[in-house]
Amino acid sequence: MHTDFDACVRAVQSKDSRFDGWFFTAVLTTRIYCRPSCPVVPPKVENMTFYPSAAAAQQAGFRACKRCRPDASPGSPQWNERADLVARAMRLIADGVVDREGVPALAARLGYSPRQVERQLLAELGAGPLALARAQRAQTARLLIETTALPMGEIAFAAGFSSIRTFNDTVREVFALAPGELRARVAGGAQSRTAAAQETPGVLALRLPFRRPLTPDNLFGHLAATGVPGVEEWRAGAYRRTLRLPHGTGIAALRPEPDHIGCRLWLTDWRDLTQAISRCRRLLDLDADPQAVDALLSQDPLLAPLVAKSPGRRVPRVVDGPEFAVRAVLGQQISTAAARTHAGRLVQAYGEPVTDPDGGLTHLFPSTAALAGHDPAQLAMPQSRRTTLAALVRALADGDLDLDVGSDWQRARAQLAALPGFGPWTVESIAMRALGDPDAFLPTDLGVRYAARDLGLPATPAALTRHAAAWSPWRAYATQYLWATGDHPINLLPLEGVSR
Repeated sequence: MHTDFDACVRAVQSKDSRFDGWFFTAVLTTRIYCRPSCPVVPPKVENMTFYPSAAAAQQAGFRACKRCRPDASPGSPQWNERADLVARAMRLIADGVVDREGVPALAARLGYSPRQVERQLLAELGAGPLALARAQRAQTARLLIETTALPMGEIAFAAGFSSIRTFNDTVREVFALAPGELRARVAGGAQSRTAAAQETPGVLALRLPFRRPLTPDNLFGHLAATGVPGVEEWRAGAYRRTLRLPHGTGIAALRPEPDHIGCRLWLTDWRDLTQAISRCRRLLDLDADPQAVDALLSQDPLLAPLVAKSPGRRVPRVVDGPEFAVRAVLGQQISTAAARTHAGRLVQAYGEPVTDPDGGLTHLFPSTAALAGHDPAQLAMPQSRRTTLAALVRALADGDLDLDVGSDWQRARAQLAALPGFGPWTVESIAMRALGDPDAFLPTDLGVRYAARDLGLPATPAALTRHAAAWSPWRAYATQYLWATGDHPINLLPLEGVSR
């Protein structure tokens, strides 16, 4: 969008928050870059220039605005809508692959050379993978500086910087303040938009932004109703779950608020902060563009009333693709309650214990390596499903199947379909929630078929699929609206104080 100068100017002059993350406004006279909705008086048109990413603006010598904090804006929805090289690269960079493993490892995961990846990212985002990762490190550093009491040396390495000198230079360049000055601004009374300070040692409280509107009922209701005992729970108005992270473990508590998601993170290693935030945002589909989704779905007269009633429904996604694939197999052709029971038994037998300071979480979901050594005969399920689970775990453990954030959606579908016991429902469920494909569709799902019948949509899966072609590329969101017509607990925001 940044190449459409007039459209960008209109968005800036109207302070339209819908475009936060789509592009960044740089002011030539002040050398500051902002998000489109920055609350200050818009600059003169002749002083504006636009960049596709914060990293590109930083590379051009602009520093982040202290009022609108453009580095903390919602991410571009394109990276969750697309499955091409650039989108896959951006998802992997957000998950910290460049910081942990370097650009060659990023390119290897994508199946391209480092030079090709660099060229594609420069062409579309105006910055290469190292610059994009650097911008992300700067944002993580700011969060830790302003919201924790950690020493600056620990913050530097927790944010992913290789040295304290690089950390100091980057913070000064991006924010026009030294790290100590950033912390002093908060301590002096200016309230951080993320959180003022730690309330408990080892805990970070922050706000996760999103594009409005957002209907939380089915989003949090689905996560709570299908939560695995010991791994997930609903407690005191928040969804809580354990996290397996690159350097340690964590617990996330996510609470829906009118204009943001309240997030509290317990981390055993602060180096995992970037990945924890990225996975929480992905879990709740917070980088979606509800205006575009709802505008298209409203063109269908049978869906329009559902959209008008509860606009901004999100797709409840996951923090770990392999975990959800295992849970999808466990839940084949049984009730939600039975699927939770099976998953809970698997967690107790093979999950890694964790300590929860504020709730009842007890384990991480079992890793692929742990499940690879399990005895399928010990699971109380039909032999055919045991065979399916064993084949899935073997493919994941051997590296033949990639369900992580940077996976190729169509290739993963084909690989899943080749496994025994994987029909269209299981494959599309994984594509929708684990891979994040916004166009995944489940025409054979009973909830979808019942809703279609009640709304007057075509009754057979084949006819419904033909009708749903007009909903593309947002059929996963259409599924949420169809599911929401039922009275299943997945559609209801849990009551305060209810623990599941």
